[in-house]
Amino acid sequence: MNAAGWMVSGMTRLKVTQVRSTIDRKPQHKRTIEALGLGKIRKSVIHNDTPQLRGMIRAVSHLVTVEEID
Repeated sequence: MNAAGWMVSGMTRLKVTQVRSTIDRKPQHKRTIEALGLGKIRKSVIHNDTPQLRGMIRAVSHLVTVEEID
């Protein structure tokens, strides 16, 4: 989506799903999960594919799964 909220064609979207708990995890990982819009196991959110998002996913890759959506 662009700044106005309209879908921009050709932009890849990612479905991020939390699959593991944040109990006994580093506070930074907990904050990253919250920033992704997650917080409960099996909750999913869809984000635009950006380098910033990829970095966040990489930091908590042991807690989430990622699917590419067309």
